[in-house]
Amino acid sequence: MRAGRLYRGGACVVPTVWRADRWWSRLRGLLGRRPLAGDAAEALWLSPCSSVHTFWMGYPLDLLFLGRQGEVLGWREGVKPWRACAQRGAHATVELRAGSLSRIGPVMGEVLQWQSIEG
Repeated sequence: MRAGRLYRGGACVVPTVWRADRWWSRLRGLLGRRPLAGDAAEALWLSPCSSVHTFWMGYPLDLLFLGRQGEVLGWREGVKPWRACAQRGAHATVELRAGSLSRIGPVMGEVLQWQSIEG
């Protein structure tokens, strides 16, 4: 997985975002990894991805669903383990530790962008 940041306009809203954009990294997701940091400090960007599950997760997640251009289509807060969520039209899903979305304050239709921090 590649490391990057999540931006709203020119402002960084999540400083560490792991991008899972290959079939194996999307399939594995957060399973078998250390828990994401809270307070919107860390996230996982899954693309393409319009639905996720929290099977075998040990903690709840906040989910942010984005369209092809990074536009916010919807979100779910505090999704408990052993649940599934989907968003019609979503092209990417950003997974964050529960409670993080309140710090980001997403707005329907706004554009969020992932940018690589690697060389």
